[in-house]
Amino acid sequence: IPAAWNYSQGDNIGVCLIDTGTSPNQSKLGSQFASGQSTNRYISRYGTYVSSWWWWASPDGPDDDCGHGTQMAGLIAAPRGYDGTAVGVAYKSNLVAIRATGDVVINGSSEKNGVQDALVIAGNRSDVRIVSMSIGDVFWSNTVADGIYYAYNRGKLLFAAAGTSLSWTSWWGVIFPANMSETVAVTGIKDGSPMQRCNTCHDGSAVDFVIVMQRRNDDSRTSLTLAPSGNTPAYVGGSSAATATTAGIAALVWATNPGQSRSQVLQRLKNAASIYPGRDGNFGWGIIDAQYAVTH
Repeated sequence: IPAAWNYSQGDNIGVCLIDTGTSPNQSKLGSQFASGQSTNRYISRYGTYVSSWWWWASPDGPDDDCGHGTQMAGLIAAPRGYDGTAVGVAYKSNLVAIRATGDVVINGSSEKNGVQDALVIAGNRSDVRIVSMSIGDVFWSNTVADGIYYAYNRGKLLFAAAGTSLSWTSWWGVIFPANMSETVAVTGIKDGSPMQRCNTCHDGSAVDFVIVMQRRNDDSRTSLTLAPSGNTPAYVGGSSAATATTAGIAALVWATNPGQSRSQVLQRLKNAASIYPGRDGNFGWGIIDAQYAVTH
């Protein structure tokens, strides 16, 4: 990725993050978003999730209560500065961060409605090219699927996490909505060969791309990103982090020619993947070479 920065930093490409929101205490996602080497860009923060059951309740707002959305936002678009803070993959991209859920599982009606509403916002915004969703569920939701169709039919490139293994889902393959044909499913693997999924990551035939998210000999070594506040980095891994990272790479590729279509950008990502034109039954087209993707 650092080699790809010699050619692209994601300028003028909008990425919509649909997650748990962003922390109001993290200035890198607020007043300092357009600082350092990341000037002339913007962040928009929204909330579509309603935690109250009362029919008259309003959305909670854009603030992140659990930290997950803040971490994903940092991976995608944290500014590049000089203070030791973690840098986002597309550190000159614009970010639309929407709090659509209370956590990473889309399992309540309020969360399903929140995600659908967020996808409609993304679909309607001409400045948004890419949607990153490091959230999901093992069960299909027509409400969420309708939102996916809406955004997809408006040309958005949709990335979704293949899933994180908990004790009750470890047997499951790729989760929803990453298992939809309209989304690009991403999971994490350990470094080295042969390919091996990271400890908490799902794999399966619906996976399209993988990103190295964990050291093979040190499970605690994962990606650096933003913490809820301050400059000290946080660590995050799994298919969630792999998805946000891939969305950032897509922004780098799209910025090299903003006139490209979704299919053209996706094809360039495929061309830069380690297995393509082959396809693995668990790891899709493989690992994307970001530098190759932005230069070919």
